[in-house]
Parts: sequence; C-alpha cells; structure tokens
Amino acid sequence: MTDGITIGQAGPPALRASDADRDLAIELLRAAVGDGRLDPVEFDERLDGALAARTVDALAPLVADLVAVPGGDGALSLPLLGAPAEPATELLTINERHGTVRRDGRWTLPYRLALRTAWCDVLLDLTSAVRSAPELLIDLRVRGGAVELVLAPGMVVDANELSVRHSQLAIGSDAGDKTPETLHVRLAGRMRHGSLSTRWQAPRR
Repeated sequence: MTDGITIGQAGPPALRASDADRDLAIELLRAAVGDGRLDPVEFDERLDGALAARTVDALAPLVADLVAVPGGDGALSLPLLGAPAEPATELLTINERHGTVRRDGRWTLPYRLALRTAWCDVLLDLTSAVRSAPELLIDLRVRGGAVELVLAPGMVVDANELSVRHSQLAIGSDAGDKTPETLHVRLAGRMRHGSLSTRWQAPRR
C-alpha cells in the first residue's frame, strides 16, 4: 500500500442494476412461467431474488437459462441486462375500415391501445409481445367485424368497462390453469354489430 492506495486492486466494481434492469429480468421470468419453462414455485423464488438484486451480476444468474442465444432456436430474446431499455409508447392507435388488422410476433405493447375499426377482422396476438406495464388498456370503438385476442397463460382479461350492442362475445377471464398473473388486459369502450373472442395459447412442453 502506498499513501493509502492499494496497488493491484481487483477489477472494476460490479455494475449497479437499474430499475429498468430489474423490470427486464422480471419480464423474462413472467414470460417463462407463462410458457411453462418455470413452475410457480421457481417463479416466486427468482422474483424475490430479482426484486432484491442490487447489481447486474446478481440479476444475470436468475435469467441465464431463459434468454435465447442469438441465432439459436430459443423462444425469448430480449435486450441484455445493463443496456438502456426502449421506452414504450404511451398510446398506439389502430385505424382501419373494411380491411384486416394483424398484430403478432414480437412487438412492444403500449400502455394504451386504441382500436378504431369498422367492418374489419382484427387479430391481436399478445403471446410474444414485450410488456411495458402490469396492465394494458384496450379502448375499443368497433363497429362490425371480428376482434380476436390471443393470450399467454398468466394474462387476465377484464371486460367490465366494455359496452356492447348487437354483438357476440366469447370472453374468458383467464386460462384457468392457476398461472400467476403477469398482465392485466382491461377492455373498455364500445362494440356494435361485431364479435369479440379470447383464446389462450397452451404452454410449451
């Protein structure tokens, strides 16, 4: 030691985890329990660890076996921990008349989705979507046509704020498999002369 400074110290200190890093790890865990790669007990244990983690090095082991290798066949591939997260859109508005609307694959969910359609067939597949918050509000102004929501286990649907007239509904509240809730989907607004249905994708085995 010279003048109070230690020579040959270990490497740089571990990178501190941000709130965005912890949120990303929790998102990975929620997606994994939703598609059957983690059971509820494992999810709870890892969730506690993620909430308590103070460094990226503490978070990494919790999700290391859940992140897809680039170019591999894994189902999940999110930005690396420690990288800045892309901000979610506050409002996404879909306007369409007499056509087809399809949102599927890996897309970032907004905080609020406004669906403004007339006589359209609409498919909103949330199973691989990146969740921005614990709740997604879908505000409908729909006249005619069919709207189908495809959901992953752990997603829960609340349609208490939806007004319908001359329409057909086939809405379940959840997958019925006791998967911990990962996303609350709130349906609001109105539908006239159309149909709305929900279905849950079975977990991968």
